[in-house]
Amino acid sequence: MIVRFTLPVAMASAVALFAAAAAPAQNALAQDAPARPGVDAPELAALGPHPVGVADIEFVQPSQADPLQGQDRPAIIDRHLALKIWYPAATPGKGTTYRSALPGENGKDVSFSVAGIASPSARAAQGRFPLVILAHGYSNTPVVLSWLGENLASKGYVVVAPDFRDPPITIRTAAAAAGPLARRPLDIAFVAAEAQRRARAGLGPFATADADRTVLIGYSMGGYGVLTAAGAPLDPGLAGATRNVLAPYVATGPKAGELKVAGLKAVVAISPPGTLRGTNLWANPGVAAIRAPTLFIVGSQDHVVGYNPGVRTLFEQEAHAPRYLLTFREAAHSIALIGAPAEMRGSFWDIDWFEDAVWRKDRLMAIETHFITAFLDRYVKDDAAKAAYIDGLTPNSDDGIWTGAPPGRYAGYSPGPPAATLWKGFQPNKASGMSFEFKPAE
Repeated sequence: MIVRFTLPVAMASAVALFAAAAAPAQNALAQDAPARPGVDAPELAALGPHPVGVADIEFVQPSQADPLQGQDRPAIIDRHLALKIWYPAATPGKGTTYRSALPGENGKDVSFSVAGIASPSARAAQGRFPLVILAHGYSNTPVVLSWLGENLASKGYVVVAPDFRDPPITIRTAAAAAGPLARRPLDIAFVAAEAQRRARAGLGPFATADADRTVLIGYSMGGYGVLTAAGAPLDPGLAGATRNVLAPYVATGPKAGELKVAGLKAVVAISPPGTLRGTNLWANPGVAAIRAPTLFIVGSQDHVVGYNPGVRTLFEQEAHAPRYLLTFREAAHSIALIGAPAEMRGSFWDIDWFEDAVWRKDRLMAIETHFITAFLDRYVKDDAAKAAYIDGLTPNSDDGIWTGAPPGRYAGYSPGPPAATLWKGFQPNKASGMSFEFKPAE
């Protein structure tokens, strides 16, 4: 028996009106660009004064050894790298929708879309802006870091994000890992040098970039790449682990110095590994060879690269550079990816690429953006006012106090010392579950 229920006309109309009103709000929430922080974000997470443009181009590096191809020895091929470039634009645009994909559980790509604030091919703003190389993790794509690329572009940075085309993470073999192990530092060094060359020549979307103020930012495998390109010498054991592709570039090799990026002013390493499959990534003195100011960001429950030992160890070892360590207590490894797009929420495998078990993803991105902005503005743009956001902070965020804050749900930002020990730029009750540490160069 089929039973049909008929709503009164007035009630049916009300339901229809409610659904029509609710749908746009839900769609707007689902489609909002990750680069645009929420109302509970710390102060420096806010977008900057510039509209954002985006361009897609390709760099080609001829005659490169590929450890994933060839029988007796790595094949020599032309290395094609697609780049996504976010830059300050002259006028506002309509934004865009990015299309990308990550490997699914069966090894096949799962496609997804992400809203962006950037406008394709927008006219660039006038000025000279620091150059940022933004390196993604294993089997990721630049789109999953759009939250950071777009946000930094709005604040006056030209951000270049290569697509490294790693093998699917479902191929969990040493042979597959040889690809990103070999190519990540080589690709980053090449992209940085070529972007700097085009910036000095005033070419295309690089015309407004300042090659003498270069920044390296990397997540996970990209973190390994940027720390290497910042000066950490590669361990000789990586020669065998990469079918000898890295043999000329390890610490004892004739080309060891060619990986170091010139004009480097700062490094941000998010969840970087120090070892991989039991192989040390760097030879002595390791990250202690780096001289550029460095911001490390990690979750205390990162079981992919480790915390202590792990990223905290790298922070301690980088003795000859001023360095900072932002720790999200109880967070795991996926702290740098956008929140899971709608298309990636249908299975545990897909959503686990993106979401953290404890922390809201929009909260993670906002806090990271806040600290990365303060760090880069201070060390790359010489903005002394930003020092108060990262220097002299109470190490444990839970210990911060702002006794003079207005009562209730006050949305204002802590002024920092001497009025408050609550971290500067955070709203009351919004700085918890973290630690922030600093060590000067020795």
